[in-house]
Amino acid sequence: MTRLFHRRDTPPAAAVAAVGHDDRVVSWADVVGGSCVFASRCGIWWPQADGWRRIGWQHVDKAIWRDGSLSVVQADVVDDLLLVDRDPVQVRLMVARDLPPVVRKRVEANVVQTLLEPVPGGSARFVARRVPGEDGVRWWARLEPGTGVDAQGRAAIARRRDELAAAWAATHRAL
Repeated sequence: MTRLFHRRDTPPAAAVAAVGHDDRVVSWADVVGGSCVFASRCGIWWPQADGWRRIGWQHVDKAIWRDGSLSVVQADVVDDLLLVDRDPVQVRLMVARDLPPVVRKRVEANVVQTLLEPVPGGSARFVARRVPGEDGVRWWARLEPGTGVDAQGRAAIARRRDELAAAWAATHRAL
C-alpha cells in the first residue's frame, strides 16, 4: 500500500544551525565520510574540517554532477570587476537526494545575461548575475583564455561593464 502522507527527510540540525535565521536549507546530500553538502537560498555550503564554507550563488561559476560526485568551481571577484576561478572542489555523495538538480537550477537562475566581447588584449565574457538578498544584478567580466590586460585594459573593461550595467538597469527599470 502506498502511503499518502509520509515523513519527509529533514536536513541535519548542524546544517540548519549553520545557515542561521536569515536563510534556510532547501536541499542537502550526505557526503562519503560522514558530513553533508547543502544548498540554501543564499548559496551552496561546502563541507570543511571545521564545518562548512558558504559559496554564494553569485560566485558559483560551474557545478558538475558526474559519477556520484559533485564538483564546484567558485569564482573570486577581483576589484569588483573580474571573475577569477579557484581550483574546483569536489565531494563524493552517498545519498544525493535532490541536491544536484537544485544546484543546477540555482546556478542557472543566477546568471541573467552573458556577452562575449573584444577587449584590449583579447576578449572577455561580461556576465550579469543576481546576488541573493539584493535587488537588480551585478555585472562582472571574465577574461577569456589567453587574454592579458594592463591598467588601460582594465579601465576599458570597467567602462564597458558600467555601460552594460546602465543599459540593463534602464531597460529593466521601465518594466
